[in-house]
Amino acid sequence: MTDEWNTVSENDLHGYVDGFLNEADKARVEQWLERNPARAEDIRQWQAQAGELRAMFSTYARSDERDRALLSPKTNPDEATASASRWNAGLARRIAAGLLLFVAGALSGLYAPHILAPGRSDRVAEVAESLPRQAQSAFLIYASEVRHAVEVGPDQQTHLANWLGKRLDHPLNIPDLSKLGFSLVGGRLLPVNGKAGALFMYEDASGQRLTVLLGRNPDNRETSFRIDNSGGVETFYWIDGPIGYAVTGEVPRALLQKVADECYRQFEGAGEAKS
Repeated sequence: MTDEWNTVSENDLHGYVDGFLNEADKARVEQWLERNPARAEDIRQWQAQAGELRAMFSTYARSDERDRALLSPKTNPDEATASASRWNAGLARRIAAGLLLFVAGALSGLYAPHILAPGRSDRVAEVAESLPRQAQSAFLIYASEVRHAVEVGPDQQTHLANWLGKRLDHPLNIPDLSKLGFSLVGGRLLPVNGKAGALFMYEDASGQRLTVLLGRNPDNRETSFRIDNSGGVETFYWIDGPIGYAVTGEVPRALLQKVADECYRQFEGAGEAKS
């Protein structure tokens, strides 16, 4: 076999998940995935997450029978103007629907490689702005799961830290939040901005859950603590060197901030110890 069949880029994988590849490239990627079961599992998770996000926003997406008339070269200008005036009010709704579906894809990290500009400032802005969105999406999808919330349970913490650290190419430790009333549920691998990311999940005695997400920061830009709220789901996030961090939950903000502070302290302490 030639190198063409032995090498598949990250963009090829995203194109495969998004359905952008032609038949030849699709076959090439599928054969490569057969020989790389770990990445094949990543792809299955990306597809599942993208499907869940599309389903989540599907109620906002609606077509209109008059949409086709706008694309027809035979449409009379006067008729087009009249038609446009009749459904002008619905136009805003359709635009909003398109934006929501776009955001759904961006949240899963599948479309980031296609929309990021080559400039450093654009990449940095994308990482900083998308991190809380992706953290909130992951929280909504996985925190409500009962049987499959995580891939590796709390009884295998060493394996979990080593596995996810290897995938992020960054040494990881798992924060101990027991003094704040939260115990580890486990963790999983998931895409963050199109790269391998990590998710740790915790819950308290009442079953209330929160998540800690980590993703690669390609430009090593640092930020202080920031907070983001979407639909009652709050996220404290920060970027420190090569990794971005986000703590997400539906708990009181003061408690979530304490969790974020404790995570920051433990991640920072582990980094200093390793250096």
